[in-house]
Amino acid sequence: MREYLLFDLDGTLTDPKEGITKSVQYALKHYGIQVEDLDQLVPFIGPPLMDSFREFYGFSPEQAREGVHVYREYFNERGWRENRVFPGIPSMLEKLKAAGKHLYVATSKPEVFALRILKYFDLEKYFEGVGGADLEEKRCRKADVIRYLLEREGISWKTEEECSRILMVGDREHDVLGAAQLGIDCAGVLYGYGSLEELKESRAFAIVKTVGELEKLLLSIEKP
Repeated sequence: MREYLLFDLDGTLTDPKEGITKSVQYALKHYGIQVEDLDQLVPFIGPPLMDSFREFYGFSPEQAREGVHVYREYFNERGWRENRVFPGIPSMLEKLKAAGKHLYVATSKPEVFALRILKYFDLEKYFEGVGGADLEEKRCRKADVIRYLLEREGISWKTEEECSRILMVGDREHDVLGAAQLGIDCAGVLYGYGSLEELKESRAFAIVKTVGELEKLLLSIEKP
């Protein structure tokens, strides 16, 4: 059975659109870039921030690093609260715990913010551990975050059999590809911010449309 379930945070457990896009808008304004339509900034949800500033706005590594710091000025003050839990998530987590699953969070969001958000929205109680990025952006790739979490929690993934006991759950290709680097499968969700195309191309283990479908999958799934 898939007994260890690792959940992405943004776009999988919570909808962070308002907080993240307003934080990015604030950071871009620092550089004289005005973006009024927050929907244009949705691609920032999921990937490491430094990568997004460089890819979408051509920032140099130094500018991207500074951009992350400016982003956090807003996010630390207001953005982390501008969030909402996807309907059905608490009920699903309750059922998974009752079924004996071991639940964890593996997110590219800084761990300090992830813990704050989970506690604020009363989700912290469902998880045995939370692994996130560090504030220095040295541990922000999804594979690095997952490895860090597994090592810290004493969960082995060195053999195929051990990997078959673990499943990542996320909404973007970064979740699928990051887990794959460690030999771990990832289920993709379409109610977040990833597309069906990217989840298929990254070879997600399974793809579900709703929280209800995810619940059924996680309660019934066995190792291949």
